[in-house]
Amino acid sequence: MTESPHSPGARNSGLAVFRDPASVAVVGASANPAKWGYWLARGALAGRDRRAVHLVTRSGGELFGRPAAASLDDLPDVPELVAFCVPAREVPGVVGQALALGVRGLLGITAGVPDGSGLAARVAAAGARMIGPSSLGLFDAESALQITWGDFPAGHLAVVSQSGQVGSEIALLAQRAGLGISRFVSVGSQLDVTTAELLEDLVDHDTTRAVGVYLESFQDGRRIFDAIRALRAAGKPVVLLAVGSSEAGARAARSHTSALTSPMELVDAACRAAGALRVDTPAALVDVAACLLAGALPDGPRLGIVSDSGGQGALAADRAGRRGIRVPELSAPLAADLAALLPDGAATANPVDLAGAGERDLGTYRETAVRLLRSGEVDSVVLSGYFGRYGLDSPALAEAEQRVAAELAEAAREMGRPLLLHSMGAEGAATRVLREAGVPVFATIDAATDALAGAVALRSSPGRSLAPPAGAAAVPAGSGYWPARGLLSDAGIAFPGARQVADAGQVADAAELLRPPYVLKAGWLEHKSEAGGVRVGLPDGPSAASAFTEMHARLGDGAYVLEEQDVRPDVVELILGGRRDARLGPMVTVGAGGTEAELHRDSVTECAPVDLEQAHAMLRSLRCAPLLAGWRGRPPVDNGSLARAVVAVSRLVARLAGDDTELEINPLRAGADGAIAVDALLVTHRDDHAPDTKGES
Repeated sequence: MTESPHSPGARNSGLAVFRDPASVAVVGASANPAKWGYWLARGALAGRDRRAVHLVTRSGGELFGRPAAASLDDLPDVPELVAFCVPAREVPGVVGQALALGVRGLLGITAGVPDGSGLAARVAAAGARMIGPSSLGLFDAESALQITWGDFPAGHLAVVSQSGQVGSEIALLAQRAGLGISRFVSVGSQLDVTTAELLEDLVDHDTTRAVGVYLESFQDGRRIFDAIRALRAAGKPVVLLAVGSSEAGARAARSHTSALTSPMELVDAACRAAGALRVDTPAALVDVAACLLAGALPDGPRLGIVSDSGGQGALAADRAGRRGIRVPELSAPLAADLAALLPDGAATANPVDLAGAGERDLGTYRETAVRLLRSGEVDSVVLSGYFGRYGLDSPALAEAEQRVAAELAEAAREMGRPLLLHSMGAEGAATRVLREAGVPVFATIDAATDALAGAVALRSSPGRSLAPPAGAAAVPAGSGYWPARGLLSDAGIAFPGARQVADAGQVADAAELLRPPYVLKAGWLEHKSEAGGVRVGLPDGPSAASAFTEMHARLGDGAYVLEEQDVRPDVVELILGGRRDARLGPMVTVGAGGTEAELHRDSVTECAPVDLEQAHAMLRSLRCAPLLAGWRGRPPVDNGSLARAVVAVSRLVARLAGDDTELEINPLRAGADGAIAVDALLVTHRDDHAPDTKGES
């Protein structure tokens, strides 16, 4: 056997061996179509004009008309990439043999491999890389590399999936939608090569124009979303399908901020910051990808609807509206232009109802769509209804329908605006013409409008930089109100005057320095109201001292606080918090606050830090936003002060050292003259002594 030119040395962090290896060996190759080894060997041999392909099977002999070796040691040269699908007990031996020969890359199909961590350590020590085990393989259209089950038509959608089966479903749905695959990777167990690395490797993958990702965990979440951000910057938008929950979401929430934010809301925030879109099903992923790969993205949310049925047009408009897509009324000149083209009684305001004109002349579909596309009054057009079915039901119309389909596609390309088709004949020849020309075709109107809404959301969310502010902020020792108050005050958050007190005498002294009425708090409690750890409306020093004596008798020694009570009228109570999620990094949340914060569940979360513009956008997105603007004669609150508070907390949480730290203000009382924090909480998850009560701050 000749020596490999690639000697084991420093660990190869690049993944070129999984893109275009000079040679491939399939260990466990088989002639039985029911076995994995058959499909791996068959796929690998499809690229034999580009690279050397070796087949290894225990019995040796001949497979697919080619000689097969009984062992890697029997090959004439060292393969760069070895794919193995052998019984789990044999994997350590095969991997060891490959590493001893100097193999650079390993693709593990086998599931249930023993001592995975030990296997990964051996691969790392040899300077090699491994995808899997438990992978369903990989495919690269650029290099004719196919080592997986099934066949993939070449195209521009890359699929990276933590589940091989879900990845295969996405690829199959894409094929049915007329989309081809540029690269397919089933990441498997990720003992070595990770999802983040595979996404990074797509940034300069020329054939890839959009990426579909399926994830079940976000163990390396920050790097994953950094890679997604880099892909977006390279003009390759990412559609993410995710399930499950993070470790942070699984633990019992100790702050209201954590209770208000589900794991998927954190993922959605990370998606917005990275310029990606999360969807709920494989079909939705493919639908959005079809819009992304059609060429032009919509410049905005204005949709023109053309239908050959008033009912279908109305359904399309309703569905679009629910998804945040506007269906604007067309201008009088444009409506008149359309009315001159269509029969009397045709609706031309938007949706446009052809009123049977399409049946009399298929060219009407083209003419109507073209006038909308070039009008500048809409950003995209959906054609909904029967078009695409004429040739199926009336073969004599097939040729004309296909011709109009080609003309529609050409018009959309020339206008640079998206055209989508919802067709009752989505499987017909005319719709195939449209798909092949890059026009997305959908069998239902909800799929069409949902896909368009996803494309609009991606266009309006290009992602943003998350560079942390300069200088780390140390987490104070201890937890509770006083440390949180000090940390937030230093960050620029306003609080009422207050003093720490330990006995009734100190309470009386503090009352002389503060403005009544007073609030007395058991500052160390995370949730004070439920534990009887807060008294409000104390009018004078003796009342405050008496309240302290009673509270101390129940709760014992601790860090009590006497504070001036905010008695401004017409305030709105909000919750403002931040957290450093171990998987996804710093987050900031703002929402309706007070004692009913978890009941209202009116909040929005974004990756931290945010700037003033983003903070104002967060406030506008709340359901309680009308209260901030002034409600039924009340004065509007100082939204500038509120936005600055959101920015300050976001910058603070981004500067905090360590993960799994929670910081919360509840309530933040916003009035016309500014925002004042009247209670706060700092939780570091080293504070295991903290009481696990669930009440209100």
